[in-house]
Amino acid sequence: MIFPLHEWEKFRERIASLPMQAQWWKRIFLGNAMDVEMDATGRILVSPELRKAAGISKESVLLGMGNHFELWDAATYAAQEAEQMKGEMPDVFKDFSF
Repeated sequence: MIFPLHEWEKFRERIASLPMQAQWWKRIFLGNAMDVEMDATGRILVSPELRKAAGISKESVLLGMGNHFELWDAATYAAQEAEQMKGEMPDVFKDFSF
């Protein structure tokens, strides 16, 4: 996940406030977070460690998810999307109007 700074701060506070039984997940989310800067053309460099952890090889997909972005390996995303499209739409969307 990629957060604008103000959204990251809210997310970080939510994670930090979790109880002790979530300590390892707190370490995973907070301990592996990295600050990144955009270059002059608006690009960011995702570290090799994070690319490896996310399974991102060559092609990637950046999805806007409201208050954050998701960065996926393109092939993994396509496979996950195709799998989801095989099933029924979740009930929460049955009465949703576009």
